Amino acid sequence: MVITGSKDLQNVNITLRILSRPVASQLPRIFTSIGEDCDERGLPSITTEILKSVMVRFDAGELITQRELVSRQVKRAATSGLILDDVSLTHLTFGKEFTEAVEAKQVAQQEAERARFVVEKAEQQKKVAIISTEGYSKAAELIANSLVTARDGLIELRKLETAEVLPYQFLRSQNVTHLPAGQSVLLQRPQ
Repeated sequence: MVITGSKDLQNVNITLRILSRPVASQLPRIFTSIGEDCDERGLPSITTEILKSVMVRFDAGELITQRELVSRQVKRAATSGLILDDVSLTHLTFGKEFTEAVEAKQVAQQEAERARFVVEKAEQQKKVAIISTEGYSKAAELIANSLVTARDGLIELRKLETAEVLPYQFLRSQNVTHLPAGQSVLLQRPQ
């Protein structure tokens, strides 16, 4: 685990998985300069320095989105007689302030999106109200014109239409009892 800084000066806590081996021709130099326990003493400090030198080239957002590129650059930057066969950034965490700032930004974006949706909904409701009002106005105008030209004919037509619909509605109603004309006895309608 390495704590280092990014290009935009954010603290980054990184966990790496590194598969490495020494260059065979460099083994005598490595053993004399670092010692036989180079895996425990030398490798962590060398990889930490390599990682830090690569990390300062990327800002926090790039570290998240371009992890593979960061791994490749760490692998290419290997020196000191080491061959890095595989480098993987297994875990990235950022400082508390940066994490809170990212969360606040996401909340602000969601609130802005919600506000935009509310505005669009209000505009659509306004259009619906305008169109509906125009429709009612046109209908009233047509009825007024019909009354002028047909006089009482439109009213009589509406009475006939209503008289045609009402009996069917009464027949379907469960709360209506029918009395045949001229009888005073209540008859139950068959179910």
